[in-house]
Amino acid sequence: MTPLRAGILSAVVTVILDQASKQWLLNGFDLARRGVVKVTPFFDLVLAWNIGISFGWLQNDGQAAQIALMAVKAIAVVALAIWMARSHTLLATVALGLIIGGAIGNGIDRLAYGAVVDFALFHIDIGGNTYNWYVFNLADVAIVAGVAALLYDSFLGVPAAKAP
Repeated sequence: MTPLRAGILSAVVTVILDQASKQWLLNGFDLARRGVVKVTPFFDLVLAWNIGISFGWLQNDGQAAQIALMAVKAIAVVALAIWMARSHTLLATVALGLIIGGAIGNGIDRLAYGAVVDFALFHIDIGGNTYNWYVFNLADVAIVAGVAALLYDSFLGVPAAKAP
């Protein structure tokens, strides 16, 4: 399999898994009705509608803001796709596919619901205080994993061949 095909496959699989998980949690599991579902002492399923960008920044549910976010996301996906097509390592290409797939998955939510469906919450109790991480979804996991893989490939991956 060529690196580009692997990158495209990683994007497609990311979108499918992301959207399937969200559809199941919304419609099959009915997370909205169930409220907080404790899975482990440190992990819950919760339903959060994120109208902002990463980590809930820039919360704005106005139509102009949502259109602007979608435009920025579309430009980013095109730029990442061009980068992916020009990438020379398998790791970087798959990483870019993960980022693209995550962006598309969250973009689908924004188009369908006007917000991104987030559902995973890690937390820890220390000294009677509860500390929560941001609520996230599988698309977010793919984006973070893709960025981490890109960083690894950039700093520690196999160096590119030097010109004579």
